[in-house]
Amino acid sequence: MITFIHSSDLHLGKAFGRYPDDVQARLRQARADVLPRLAALAHEHGAGHILLAGDTFDQTTPAPSVIRQALNMMRAADHVTWVLMPGNHDHANATELWRQVAQDAPDNVAVLLDPMPFALSDAAMLLPAPPAERHPGRDLTDWFDTADTSDALRIGLAHGSVTTFDTSEDGASSVIAPDRAKRAGLSYLALGDWHGQLQIGPETWYSGAPEADGFKHAKTPAALLVKIAGKTASPVVTSLPTGTIHWQHAQLDMTSQDDCVTLHSGVLPTLNSRALTLFDLSVTGSLGPLARVTLEQEIAKTAPDFLWHRADLFQLAMVHSTDDLDTIDHQGALRATAETLAAEAADERLSPEERATAQAALSHLFTFALEA
Repeated sequence: MITFIHSSDLHLGKAFGRYPDDVQARLRQARADVLPRLAALAHEHGAGHILLAGDTFDQTTPAPSVIRQALNMMRAADHVTWVLMPGNHDHANATELWRQVAQDAPDNVAVLLDPMPFALSDAAMLLPAPPAERHPGRDLTDWFDTADTSDALRIGLAHGSVTTFDTSEDGASSVIAPDRAKRAGLSYLALGDWHGQLQIGPETWYSGAPEADGFKHAKTPAALLVKIAGKTASPVVTSLPTGTIHWQHAQLDMTSQDDCVTLHSGVLPTLNSRALTLFDLSVTGSLGPLARVTLEQEIAKTAPDFLWHRADLFQLAMVHSTDDLDTIDHQGALRATAETLAAEAADERLSPEERATAQAALSHLFTFALEA
């Protein structure tokens, strides 16, 4: 029996530049905190190794503190052996990165920069396929088929996309045959590059990133616990949740008959999870101006609950009646302005941006009228 944890794509040091500074710091810290969480899972489940299938670091030149702190966390988890293989973001030709890792790595960290067998135990051999550049464009696992591992159980470790299912996050860092495990007699093939957990075949899995970094993948980030009883045994694979930051996208399609407050409330995550949630809301359909103002007020009330919040109402059309405009004024300059904006918001001869601007301005008028 061999038991190990399979993870990948930690992207330590990722900048998250589109978010405010405090959110960036929280997201980076969550990624660093993955290491002790993986170590705790290994201890809990009796795993002797943690296999990291590439992109442990987000770039070829991470800050020295990012490298040192990661290695210190691995050193502290001395009950497990960490096996690091380069990916496309931290490929093997990032010589300064891997020089510093080699210089500072503790005894329980193994770095696999070359395609050659590595003994996990007396009975199990690991076959790594480390990328030497960002986009190799070829199958780096070819050599697995003929690798001499004597009578040992064979496990593969690779980073890239399978040829019949483009799983690459950013342009196919490598191309991997989907039946490589069968061709090479592997008991298990541990893959990295795709940030969502995904099974390709009976013995072939993407672990996914242990912390999400976007709204692309709906499943909770997790690592894989893999148990293999022997050369002829099928792997027993168990998903172990690891993510702490939630990324949630919600879609609201409104009609003028809908209760916008109830619908908005229905897509919100629970109150106690919002402080660790990045929430991206898209609203489409159409609403009357008073209902739109009400919706905007509800959104504004809940937004501070979240780690990060964005509401996109660009595709939400406004439908209105004379009664709606009467809320602003029955006559005079404000009423004339409201009628002009309403006409522009509905004028399909104008660009979407111009109609949206008119719609937003009309919405502000209604807000002022309601507050007056």
